[in-house]
Amino acid sequence: MSSPEGSTVTFRRVSAALDARRLAAFARKLQRDVARGRPFDCLITGDAEMRRLNRDFRGRDYATDVLSFPSGDGRAPASLGDLAISLARARVQAREFGHSVENEIRILMLHGVLHLTGMDHEADAGRMARAEKRWRTRLGLPDGLIERARA
Repeated sequence: MSSPEGSTVTFRRVSAALDARRLAAFARKLQRDVARGRPFDCLITGDAEMRRLNRDFRGRDYATDVLSFPSGDGRAPASLGDLAISLARARVQAREFGHSVENEIRILMLHGVLHLTGMDHEADAGRMARAEKRWRTRLGLPDGLIERARA
């Protein structure tokens, strides 16, 4: 559930290498700018939990980097929904693409929020890819998930 300040970021295990306040501030920026003021909650967790969530909700028995769980029935609920991000996947991908783990979490968070707003890169003829690229540029982030998958 979102806090009175808006979108939240919760760590299943605290990581000294990450600045939780900066990530929470980024989540609130996404809330304000991308989600049009609708808050969301983001869980940073491990691969085991991501695998369980992916299996239980999508029928795919493997860990993934980000999952989105929209709330409501299509009407505009107070909360946009929930995200789950794998810290282990973020570390691997940050190393692979040559940027910080915090930047990778920001990329994953942006990607997830775009899904929460109803976008789907698997079925929207490039609409989400264009939106992700536009927002990454505005937010000063490196290449996003969709661009990397196409490279």
